[in-house]
Amino acid sequence: MTRVLSAVAWPYANGPRHIGHVAGFGVPSDVFSRYMRMAGHDVLMVSGSDEHGTPILVLADKAGTTAREFVERNHAVIAQELADLGCSYDLYTRTTTGNHYRVVQEMFRRCRDNGYFVAQAQQVALEPSTGRTLPDRYIEGTCPICRYAEARGDQCDNCGNQLDPVDLLEPRSKVTGATPEFVETEHWFLDLPALAEALTAWLDGRERDGDWRPNVIRFSQNILSEIRPRAMTRDIDWGIPVPGWEDQPTKRFYVWFDAVIGYLSASVEWARRSGDDDAWRAWWNDPDALSYYFMGKDNIVFHSQIWPAELLAHNGQGARGGEPGDLGVLNLPTEVVSSEFLTMGDQQFSSSRGHVLYVRDVLERYGPDPLRYFICAAGPETSDAAFTWADFVTRNNSELVAGWGNLVNRTATMVAKNFGEVPPAHALEPVDEAVLAAVRAGFDQVGDLLRRHRLRAAVAEAMRVVGEVNKYLTVTEPYKMKDPAQRDRLATVLHVAVQCVSDCNTLLAPFLPHAANRVHAVLGGEGDFVPMPRVEQVEELDPDSGAGLTTYPVITGDYAATPAWASRTVVVGTPIAKPTPVFTKLDPGVVDEEIARLAGG
Repeated sequence: MTRVLSAVAWPYANGPRHIGHVAGFGVPSDVFSRYMRMAGHDVLMVSGSDEHGTPILVLADKAGTTAREFVERNHAVIAQELADLGCSYDLYTRTTTGNHYRVVQEMFRRCRDNGYFVAQAQQVALEPSTGRTLPDRYIEGTCPICRYAEARGDQCDNCGNQLDPVDLLEPRSKVTGATPEFVETEHWFLDLPALAEALTAWLDGRERDGDWRPNVIRFSQNILSEIRPRAMTRDIDWGIPVPGWEDQPTKRFYVWFDAVIGYLSASVEWARRSGDDDAWRAWWNDPDALSYYFMGKDNIVFHSQIWPAELLAHNGQGARGGEPGDLGVLNLPTEVVSSEFLTMGDQQFSSSRGHVLYVRDVLERYGPDPLRYFICAAGPETSDAAFTWADFVTRNNSELVAGWGNLVNRTATMVAKNFGEVPPAHALEPVDEAVLAAVRAGFDQVGDLLRRHRLRAAVAEAMRVVGEVNKYLTVTEPYKMKDPAQRDRLATVLHVAVQCVSDCNTLLAPFLPHAANRVHAVLGGEGDFVPMPRVEQVEELDPDSGAGLTTYPVITGDYAATPAWASRTVVVGTPIAKPTPVFTKLDPGVVDEEIARLAGG
C-alpha cells in the first residue's frame, strides 16, 4: 500500500463552475483517486474554494455585496456542484478558514526565517478610478518579449515567460480599460533565484523519471531560464494578514501564495477533523508517499515553480540553507498533472462573454454520467479539445446507451426472464473462457493507463472490453436457446455474461460512479457499490483566528468501502429482476435546443 495525495486545483470562488473547469481538474482527479483507492492505496484527496484576491472585491462590488458574502454564496454553490458530479474529496474546504490562515502564516515565517523572503520596493498597478490594487491577471498589454497583444500582468500565454505588470507595453485594466497608475510600495518577495538550482535539480529528476506529460515538463523547465524574485504580498484589505506587518492592515498575502498552500492546510484540517491532528504527516513528511497535482495548463507555473519553491524554502533546501519548522520536511510534487483547455467549439469558454456551459445546468438536464464520460473519452488530456453538443449526444447514445447500457440491459433482461436469479455455470466452452480472460485482462490494462493519467486511452480500453462481451452474446445467441435440452448451456452463457458485466462495472466505476451503483443494483447488489461524497456543514476549528467564519459547508465522504480493483465472483442465486435502463438516450433535437439556448444568452 502506498499513500497517495491527490492535490486538486482550488476553484476560484468568483462564480459557478463551467465544464471547462471540471474537465481540467475535477473529473481527471476523481477518476485517478477512485482507481488508486480501488487498487489498494491510501488516498487523501483535498481541495477547496480559493476565496481571496482583488478579483473577488471587484466582482463583489459589481454584485452590490461584500467580499465575504460573495464568497460564502459561491463556495456553497461550487461545493454542491462538485459533490453532485461525484468528486470524492476527503475534504473540500476553503481559504477563508482559521486553519488555513494559521498554516499560511507558519509557512511564511519559516521561509522568511530561512532567508528566502526579501523585502523590497515594487511598482504596483492601481485602478485610477478606485485607487485599488489591480491583480496581475486583471492587467493586459503587449508582451515585451514576443509582442503578443493579450499578455497578462503575470505571464504571457503565448511565449510562456513570467512578467510583471510594469513590463507590459501599453498596459490596460481589464476592469475599466483605463491605463493603470503605477506607484512604488514595499512588499515581500520570494527569492526564486536562491532556489533556482534546487528547482532545476528537482525538475531534471522528474524528467529522468519520465512520468510527466511532455508539455508540462518542457514548459516548467523553460520558465526557469528567466527566474527572478516574485512578490508574494499585495496592497489589499481582503486576504490573509502578513506576520510582522500587523501595523499595515492593507498588506495581505498574494492570493496565489496562500492558494497553493491550501493543499497542505486542507490536509491539516482533514487530520484535525479526523481526531488525529498529525494524520496528515503520512502524506507530507514520508518521502515514500506520492503526490499528484491536478489542474489546467494556465496554472502550471504556480505548481511546478512557485509551490515547489515555497516547499524548498520551508525545508531549507535552497542556496541559503535553513531548517524546516514544526511542519517538518515537506514532500515536493511527484507529478504536476496538467490538462490542456476544453473549448466550446472553436472558442474558449468565457463566463464574461456568455460563451459558457455551467456544470449545474448540464447536471440538471442530463445528469453526471454523460458529462463525466465525455470528459474522460474526449477531454483535453494532452492537447486542447472541443466540446460540441453533437459529439456529446453521439457519445452518450452510441457508446453509453448502445454499448454499455445495452449490455447491462440485455443481460439482466435475459436472466430475469429465464431464471430470475444468477444461474450456475456448467461446463465452460472455449468461447466462454476467452471472454472471461479478456475481461480479466482489462484490470491490468485499464489500471496501468489510469495510473499514468491516460484517461482517454483507459476509458477506450474499458469500452473495448464491453464490446468483447457484447460480441460474446451475439456469437453465443442465448436468446435463441429455447429447447429444454439447451437449459444448462443457457445457464452457463448467462452466468458468464453476468460475471463479465459485473467485472466491466468495476472497470468503469472510476469513470462512472453514479452509473456503477445503478448497475450494481440491476445485478441484485444491495447498497452502494462505490462510495459517494456528501456536503456537510462543519464548525470553524479556529474561531479566534480572525478569519471570521463560524460554520461552513465542506465536501467529505467515507470511502473505506471502496471495492477492490479485481474480479468479484458473482453469487449464484442472487435475484435479478427485469431492469430499467441505466442510461437515457438523448433526442438528437437536443443539439439544436442547446445551440439555440446558448445563442439566446
